[in-house]
Amino acid sequence: MINSVDYKKIVFFTGAGMSAESNVPTYRGKGGIWNKYNWEEFACQTAFDRDPEKVLKFHEIRRKAVLECKPHSGHFVISELGKKHPQVIVVTQNIDGMHQRAGSKNVIELHGSLWRLMCPKHGIVEDMGETYKNYKCEKCNTWLRPDIIWFGDMLNQDVIQQAIKAIGSCDIFISIGTSGVVYPAAGFPEIAKRAGAFCIEINPEPSAISHIYDQNIRECASAALNHIFKDISV
Repeated sequence: MINSVDYKKIVFFTGAGMSAESNVPTYRGKGGIWNKYNWEEFACQTAFDRDPEKVLKFHEIRRKAVLECKPHSGHFVISELGKKHPQVIVVTQNIDGMHQRAGSKNVIELHGSLWRLMCPKHGIVEDMGETYKNYKCEKCNTWLRPDIIWFGDMLNQDVIQQAIKAIGSCDIFISIGTSGVVYPAAGFPEIAKRAGAFCIEINPEPSAISHIYDQNIRECASAALNHIFKDISV
């Protein structure tokens, strides 16, 4: 059990395993979306340039599938902790928006979001719902691109720096449901360790970097979070 008042700044680093309990369809692995669809047709800039409407319709399928899923109790433990503790930050590899739907406010999305579109001239458009309100920018009539890191895209360096800054100043770092083997994410626990943070890995299976952590919890996200934050479990 962790008493959150003992820590000044808490960072949760979440991956696909965090959303798995909510039955959010994954992109890779067993039953992953790329076993059914070819990413070269739906999830790269070349595909969007070739047929933007086809790509947008595919992402509407993804949005509908995600909206049919609900945040689990682990998401709500994090959001409740954020209400009681001013320095709780979520750094996530997920694009499903589950943390925000559970009420979390301080969320850094490394790979973008299903719920945003981007105009190259006029910036980000927030858009929540099964279907997009507009496929084209209302100001310039340019096709709106999903604000997601696709295959072949570079990560947004401003977002990465936000994550590194948050992790480098935390005193407890909790990784949930991510293998963390691809950089820069693979370096996040090391950054936290150098900052003097206590590092916890929550994952049913060991990862390639499990040895870095001070504590490993081999449970699913909801069970582990309700256990270690008993004072605010939901």
